[in-house]
Amino acid sequence: MGARVALSNLLDARQIWRGRAMPVPAGDQPTGWLALDAALPAGGWPDAALTEILLPVDGVGELSLLLPTLARLSQGKRAVLIVAPPYVPCVAGWQQHGVDMRRVEIVAAPPADVLWATEQCLRSGSCAAVLVWPRQADDRALRRLQVAADAGKALGFAFRDRKHLSAASPAALRLEIEAAPRARVWVRKCRGGAVPPQPFALSRSLH
Repeated sequence: MGARVALSNLLDARQIWRGRAMPVPAGDQPTGWLALDAALPAGGWPDAALTEILLPVDGVGELSLLLPTLARLSQGKRAVLIVAPPYVPCVAGWQQHGVDMRRVEIVAAPPADVLWATEQCLRSGSCAAVLVWPRQADDRALRRLQVAADAGKALGFAFRDRKHLSAASPAALRLEIEAAPRARVWVRKCRGGAVPPQPFALSRSLH
């Protein structure tokens, strides 16, 4: 059996290579949730792209997930558009989280025109982010939203029922919100990196 040599001696003598952990990228579009940013390849939301957020039911904290982002974007020159939301956002609550409601607009659209309106808003170049809850959206429709987000350099967020999880999606990022037994976020797909094996708690401690 060969002689044992202390690892510290080998490191000091530079006889073995010492790897260094890669730093977490500083994304151009941070989510506002440190653990989530650290897990995503871009260090935040994929820029100029569509993010699909899968829900067990509307109103389980999906807007809380976006409030840090909306607060940041509403300080800029481009508007935040909400297309045909299933419920009216709480203005006072959003303001308490730093969202400038003067930069937020709600677009009313009948169900048949929701996807078309969303695509036009994303493509316009005048929107920082567009939020939508499409009831009927196949792969082709989502791909159009992805292309429009890229063309307009906007963040697109599509909230959908989690029953669509098994279906393929062209979205750059897919998240699933789990409401029970506690609010957690799973990364189901992220372009350019591995999917984290663990969920993230949706709590203020992550800010």
